[in-house]
Amino acid sequence: MDKKFEPLFEKVTLPNKVELRNRFVLAPLTHISSNDDGTISDVEIDHIEKRSKDVGLAISAASNVNDLGKAFPGQPSVAHDSQLDGLKRLAKAMKRNGAKAIVQIHHGGAQSMPYLTPNGDVVAPSPITLQGDEKHSPSYEKEEHHAREITQEEIEHTIKAFGEATRRVIEAGFDGVEIHGANHYLIQQFVSPYYNRRDDEWGENKLKFPLEIVDEVVNTVKTHADENFIVGYRFSPEEPETPGITMEITEELVKHLIEKPLDFLHVSLMNVHAKTREGKYQGEERIKLLHEWIDGRMPLVGIGSIFTAEDALEAIETKNIDLIALGREILLDHNFINKIQNGKADEIMSEFDPYRKDNHDLPPNLWEQFNKGLYSLPRTDGK
Repeated sequence: MDKKFEPLFEKVTLPNKVELRNRFVLAPLTHISSNDDGTISDVEIDHIEKRSKDVGLAISAASNVNDLGKAFPGQPSVAHDSQLDGLKRLAKAMKRNGAKAIVQIHHGGAQSMPYLTPNGDVVAPSPITLQGDEKHSPSYEKEEHHAREITQEEIEHTIKAFGEATRRVIEAGFDGVEIHGANHYLIQQFVSPYYNRRDDEWGENKLKFPLEIVDEVVNTVKTHADENFIVGYRFSPEEPETPGITMEITEELVKHLIEKPLDFLHVSLMNVHAKTREGKYQGEERIKLLHEWIDGRMPLVGIGSIFTAEDALEAIETKNIDLIALGREILLDHNFINKIQNGKADEIMSEFDPYRKDNHDLPPNLWEQFNKGLYSLPRTDGK
């Protein structure tokens, strides 16, 4: 290995004293390959095992905590005890080569798709109408769908569902969970003034819902797991909607989260060096701000447009993030980390080749989405 890449392979110790073998994280990647009932498929296990083998921390695809939260076809589920057998197989596969394996627990909220939920029912903090998510829909449907306001009772049941999902993850043998509070899904929707226009306690205090979920998950861990179980939280720092989540709102969220017994925070970005859009922090790198606010309390995971070994090194050398998550790149080349370790960084595949299905070793459904250009990434055909 080229000596300059050694910082990428430094060990990282989490607040709960669990040690990660390097700074690489497998990002929670949508693969649309689980069985229709949310159980784990053979294709999915093979796909995730290949991409878990060299990272320090591996995060599974977003897994819905109840049936109302299903946001895309082929989504894995942690909503029922009947799904435990497949989850146990997935845990073993992800951990087989030494990675710490965690499940991202998720609820789609307004982004859930009516054709995937019971009776076509979709809920959100407040009533809202959205376009279909053609990125995840196999029919690329563009029809609008409506989300009704979630009731107080349903809010409480949903919080409990995140706890029950955590219990199943523990029983399946995983090393932890990541709470999915990003990407316009339900938890983020409660934080957002665009989605959350409620006039009750859940609207007046928009951080109440995510923080109660964190407490529920932490209490479940205390009851059912040991001190080595990892709990992380993922968030999106800004929204394009008006009025949406701003960096000022995220600053408040982060300052509450670092007071919780969490083991890492994970910022969702398309580019790890992205800058703040507006407000008093306009033009400043989001990662730098987040690093300052976290103040060393727990590791920060960064992600976004890391396609080469040099990209990964540059991100770590900023000293603003502790762990670097690989998303689109590890889909293109699951040997990304191994090639760096073995002095073959120049052999990393960083472009999608639509004429070579054998190049990327993707599940068939995911390969088709790549081929149709539904993901922003470098391509050999320039499209």
